[in-house]
Amino acid sequence: MSIEELARKNVRDLTPYQSARRLGGKGDVWLNANEFPTAVSFDLSQQALNRYPECQPKAVIENYAQYAGLKPEQVLVSRGADEGIELLIRAFCEPGKDAILFCPPTYGMYSVSAETFGVEYRTVPALENWQLDLQAIADKLDGVKVVYVCSPNNPTGQIINPQDFRVLLEMTRGKALVVADEAYIEFCPQATLTGWIAEYPHLVVLRTLSKAFALAGLRCGFTLASEDVIALLMKVIAPYPLSTPVADIAAQALSPLGINAMRDRVAQILEERQYLITQLRDIACVEQVFDSETNYILVRLTASSAVFKSLWDQGIILRDQNKQPSLSGCLRITIGTRDESQRVIDALRAEKV
Repeated sequence: MSIEELARKNVRDLTPYQSARRLGGKGDVWLNANEFPTAVSFDLSQQALNRYPECQPKAVIENYAQYAGLKPEQVLVSRGADEGIELLIRAFCEPGKDAILFCPPTYGMYSVSAETFGVEYRTVPALENWQLDLQAIADKLDGVKVVYVCSPNNPTGQIINPQDFRVLLEMTRGKALVVADEAYIEFCPQATLTGWIAEYPHLVVLRTLSKAFALAGLRCGFTLASEDVIALLMKVIAPYPLSTPVADIAAQALSPLGINAMRDRVAQILEERQYLITQLRDIACVEQVFDSETNYILVRLTASSAVFKSLWDQGIILRDQNKQPSLSGCLRITIGTRDESQRVIDALRAEKV
C-alpha cells in the first residue's frame, strides 16, 4: 500500500482550511486575516524553559476568568480557539454516529475539524439577513451533538439575534451543546453570552487573543463553559497545550494594563472602520458595504474577482468570499491602519467598471 492508501479515507479526501497564509501572496498591505495591523511589544519574564509548562497556566486562567466574569474552573486555555473547536468534537461526538451543525456562510474550520475526526457535519444556510433559520435547524437536530454559531459572524460581520440564541438553547437543552464562537466579541462586548452559561449549562463560548488583543502569532484561545464541560475537555486536551513563552505573554496581555491597551486598540479600529465604510460607499465599483460589528467589513463589488486580482497584483491582499453561500461578488477587508485603508480606497477608485 502507498502512504496515501494507508491514510484514513476522510483525510485523503479532505480539503484543508485555506488560511490566509496558505493562500499566500506577496503584498505589503495584508488585510485578509483579520489581524491587528501593528505589533504589540512584550518582555518575556519566564526563563525556566528546561521545565514543561503547566497544562493550564494559573495566571492565564485566573486573569481570563476575571476578565470574562467567570470562575477559573469555567475557563480552558488552548492553542487558539481552533483547538477549542476540535476538543469539543473529540469529547462529545462519536465518529460515524454523531454530527455537528453550523449555518453558512460562516467560519470554515467547523467543517474541516469535523471531517478530520470522521464526524458528520450538517449545514443549515442562514436566512437572507444571515440570521439563524431556527425551523430548519430544528428539522436537522436529530443526532447532532454540537451546534456552532459564530457571533459576530465571520465573514458577514453581524451579531446573531440574542432571542434566536435563546430559542436555539431551549431546543437543544439535554440534546446538544451550543457553541457561541466569540472571536470578535471585543469589538461589540455588549453582545457576549458568557453571562448565560449559568442558565444554560450546555452553552459553550469560544474566545481568542488573536484579534483585539493583537496576538494572532501567539495562538492562544479560550473555551468558556460550565465546570462539567471543562472537566470533560481536560480529559482530551494535550498535556502541555501552551508553551511557557505563550503563557507568559498571555498573562501580561490579560493584566489590567493589557486589557486597557486592548480597549484602546478597539477604539482605534472602530474609528478606522467607520472611515473606510464612509469612503467605500462613494466608490463606483462598490455595490454594497455591509454593516459590521467586527474588525473587518464585507463588501460586494462589480467584477469582484477581477478587482481582487487587480489589488492582489498591487500588493493589497484581501479575502475573496465568492465561494461562500450567498456571498457572490463579496470581498472581506480587514481594518488596517489609515495608510492601508487609503491604499485600498485609492486602488478601488482607480478600477474601471
